[in-house]
Amino acid sequence: MTRLSDDLREALDHGRPDLLTVTDPDDARDRALTLQQLYDLQLAPLDRLGHRVVLAGDPTLAALKQRLEVAWIHELDTAVAPQVVDAPDPDTAHEALLDIAITDRLPAVYTWLARSATWEDLVRFLAVEGGPDAGFDDLVALCQVGLSGSAKLELARNYWDEMGNGEPSRVHTVLHDDLVAASGICRVPEDEMPTEALERAALNGLLATNRYLQPELVGALGMTELQAGPRCRRVVQALERLGAPEDCFPFYREHAEVDPRHGHDWVENAVKPLVATHPEWGRRIVRGAAWRAETNRRFFEIAAPTSLALAG
Repeated sequence: MTRLSDDLREALDHGRPDLLTVTDPDDARDRALTLQQLYDLQLAPLDRLGHRVVLAGDPTLAALKQRLEVAWIHELDTAVAPQVVDAPDPDTAHEALLDIAITDRLPAVYTWLARSATWEDLVRFLAVEGGPDAGFDDLVALCQVGLSGSAKLELARNYWDEMGNGEPSRVHTVLHDDLVAASGICRVPEDEMPTEALERAALNGLLATNRYLQPELVGALGMTELQAGPRCRRVVQALERLGAPEDCFPFYREHAEVDPRHGHDWVENAVKPLVATHPEWGRRIVRGAAWRAETNRRFFEIAAPTSLALAG
């Protein structure tokens, strides 16, 4: 029986959404693979999309995307309900954000990497983890649309750091490319990714392609900044212990050093001013942070060293 994700891929390859015959995904994995193809239409590089890019606004695909997202959002809300329902008043929403960030800030898998993982274990994990900010520069650029004042300036500063402060060789995506080349990391095809990794990546697409979810995007990106520092430090320790090539270090060292500052500034200069201006955004920013924390939690549970998916 044909899966929805396979049916969609064939329809996109032919440039014919009307060829879709499957209406519902088989399971969460099929849904994530389907949504990622739809998110790619709006977020992936043009040279990768080819002729498919003209379908980005197709009404049939838009209706499918919305229908799948409604079901997924309901599941996410159900999973994080206590954190969001119990979120405090707007003037202390940032405290709820920090509370979520502190919880499981350093999953056990990172300590395992630092202390005992083999080189093969580390490379396998990094191939699926994707770094602390897969596409973070584009996400920040989209997140600042329509903002003003302190929040917009903070996101601009964050983006400029992602751009290596104007130095091409220090752009974070370039540093990640250097890491990949030096370590021999191979891109894992989406069909071979664990479902939890697919959903973790797809959350970026959900938030970045739905303008109404901008407050949730602010929360999710802030969560990434708040949690990345200690995780990246453990990866650096693993690279040092295993004698990695020098080009493997700059990407994770950069994030280990600057992300704690980014997280603090995101809360002080973006979250607090936004909630002060838009009090109704408080719970929604917490909601997005909780969504990010939940998808991270599911991924790191299967990324433990005992996981057949990653540790072999």
